[in-house]
Amino acid sequence: MVMSQRCSEDEKEALEVRRLVLEINELTGKFNLSDYIWFLKNWDVQGIIKRLKVLHHRLDVMIEKIIDEHQKERRNLKQRGKEGEVVARDLLHILLDIAEDESAEKKLTRENIKAFVVDLFIGGTDTSALSLEWGLSELINHPNVLRKAVQEIDSVVGKDRIVQESDLPRLPYLQAIVKETLRLHPPAPLIPRASTEDSTISGYHIPANTRLFVSIWAVGRDPKYWEDALEFKPERFLQEDGSAKGQLDVRGQHYHFLPFGTGRRGCPGTSLTLLVVQTALAAMIQCFEWKVEGGNGKVDMEEGPGITLAKAQPLVCSPVVRLNPVPPM
Repeated sequence: MVMSQRCSEDEKEALEVRRLVLEINELTGKFNLSDYIWFLKNWDVQGIIKRLKVLHHRLDVMIEKIIDEHQKERRNLKQRGKEGEVVARDLLHILLDIAEDESAEKKLTRENIKAFVVDLFIGGTDTSALSLEWGLSELINHPNVLRKAVQEIDSVVGKDRIVQESDLPRLPYLQAIVKETLRLHPPAPLIPRASTEDSTISGYHIPANTRLFVSIWAVGRDPKYWEDALEFKPERFLQEDGSAKGQLDVRGQHYHFLPFGTGRRGCPGTSLTLLVVQTALAAMIQCFEWKVEGGNGKVDMEEGPGITLAKAQPLVCSPVVRLNPVPPM
């Protein structure tokens, strides 16, 4: 969507993007002495800033190369009189259209375009992957929940085709599994905000222009709002009849459940993330059984450091083919 098929066609480049995103997220969330001790503010004692600059440079070089290739393709088409006949239009093509439109109300610079692409890379790849990893980990550790999910998918979809996006509204238990995963393991555990004026909240004075972080990780585990708050129970998001109608929404309407933030500054990719995570997890449940070696077949659920909520140890498991609804090529 962002840059057509580049990363999926080039496995080496895809892995490089993945590594860059993971390293940037980890470093950005690391404990930094300079953030807490004022006289160290201009000293990069731990070398974090230096490492971040190196990572940002590598990412910048990669994006510059891709933008150059898009522009070269556009120039070639224009010279042949086939302007607008791009084989696969993506977001980058649209941004370049706006940047080259002299009548546009607002001009996009090259730096603006790179910022858009970086935001989508960092905000749109790691978070969805983490949600899938946490969701599958919870299912492996809760075989009864996994069994119910398999039964639901088999009864709705059958065994002769793969689950599709159009099936999701008829899979309320799958939706509940994803919601429960987001409650316990929100991919972005802290929501940043800035105060516009002096305020007092719960007796705490907050000056204007103060950067604030709301821990939606803590809110999602607060026993005042959640019964058995630390337990993985998708049923909490279902009605007694098993439907999801009228239950908690993930889009910021309920302030004890904010996996994507709320208000005008909530995550703009909420709908896409839900679609991707639900569809991918459903296919993984439908087509495979999952086995973990050692540890009594249980997944270690320890959390790691970083600005996004990653597992301390990546999930390593073996798929066992359950059914293959995809016909051979």
